[in-house]
Amino acid sequence: MSTEQTDMSTEQTATANASANGGGTAAETLSVTDNRTGKTYELPVTDGTLRAMDLRQIKTGEDDFGLMAYDPAYMNTASCRSAITYVDGEAGILQHRGYSIEQLCEHSSYLEVAYLLINGALPTQDQLDKWVYEITIHTFVHENVKDFMQGFRYDANPMGMLVASVGALSTFYPDANKINDEQIRAIQIIRLLAKMPTLAAFAFRHNMGQPYVYPDNDLAYPGNFLGMMYKMTELKYKPDPRLERALDVLFILHADHEQNASTSAVRSVGSTRVDPYSAVAAGVAALYGPLHGGANEQALRMLRRIESPRNIPDFLEGVKAGRERLMGFGHRVYKNYDPRARIIKKHLDAVFEVRGTSPLLDIATELEKQALDDEYFTQRKLFPNVDFYSGLIYEALGLPVAMFPVMFAIGRTSGWIAQWLEMVQDPEQKIARPRQIYTGERDREYVPIADRQSTSVAP
Repeated sequence: MSTEQTDMSTEQTATANASANGGGTAAETLSVTDNRTGKTYELPVTDGTLRAMDLRQIKTGEDDFGLMAYDPAYMNTASCRSAITYVDGEAGILQHRGYSIEQLCEHSSYLEVAYLLINGALPTQDQLDKWVYEITIHTFVHENVKDFMQGFRYDANPMGMLVASVGALSTFYPDANKINDEQIRAIQIIRLLAKMPTLAAFAFRHNMGQPYVYPDNDLAYPGNFLGMMYKMTELKYKPDPRLERALDVLFILHADHEQNASTSAVRSVGSTRVDPYSAVAAGVAALYGPLHGGANEQALRMLRRIESPRNIPDFLEGVKAGRERLMGFGHRVYKNYDPRARIIKKHLDAVFEVRGTSPLLDIATELEKQALDDEYFTQRKLFPNVDFYSGLIYEALGLPVAMFPVMFAIGRTSGWIAQWLEMVQDPEQKIARPRQIYTGERDREYVPIADRQSTSVAP
């Protein structure tokens, strides 16, 4: 069946469902009167939403395509049903499979949370031990992957290297495109979780001009990553437990955040039924953007530009006047304090005990205090988000700013996988294909090249 036929079938089904529910039979409906025709339609309301396809029955005539919803940037469009992550932005609540982010960060490891996201329940001790073991023994990558990464320029952005190397994994596991095979899916999930830190660490070492360090299967997930980044001439790298725990918590905090830009990219690309490596590579590419994965870098640059706590009042006045931007505050979803920011603050002291205090911490703390004491910002729901403090930890770990989104990607891999898995098993999902409102010209006469006049090129 062609895409057009599938769309027509979907439209007919949606119209039939709306008609069936339109006679007052649905528990919740919305009455819509089309003032163009005078017709009234009863549209079912389910879970607080209308099905966009139910709008297609609203037409002015036989030749009318039907009503569509126009929603740039998907500000008010639900693209899927998901049981993975719940966010209440007004109340500042974040839950994974029903468990609060506060409980998970306090009691669980990142790999335990990854198991929860992907499998839907917290593991028993035996299940967790098996899960950790399988991931640990798959942390090594094929030697050709290392050769592939060595082909990048010495100053290649590590995020660009990660996009390419994650996508390249699909060529090493050609059976990964058999996404309907449960066992094949399971091994790809293990491989992605296991190899992402290895690829990230290789990208870091390449960027620093240092030899790659192979995984150490005696270390835990975050400690192994620290070792692959920082091991030098010592025979055995021993990560500081405070740094290891702080990094593990950061991975948990970044694990999933419902339908953000990168997760939507994974779902959209994955809807073509491509292998999971290619789908996750799309997520990494989306995270590469400064408005997504690079937001903590912008917050760090802002703190450096302020230079001193005494400059904060002038800076905030500049924000009010539109001369400055308050980075790391506010969020598309949260209209309250981002719960992830509260958790990060608790681990700052432990990191600075090991690595030394950052002068930017005093600026950040005072900036937060003054902003939250000012009605201008609180009335606009501008509270610190996860990016405001995470950059301070990454800087304390000695990471260049180009590595910040890479750290984000490691943690977010579990969420991307969980969302991809849910998408491929959802019978309602089809290949993603948004509609558009065409605004260009129509029915133009073709002009031979000799008769054309120079015109400005449309963007």
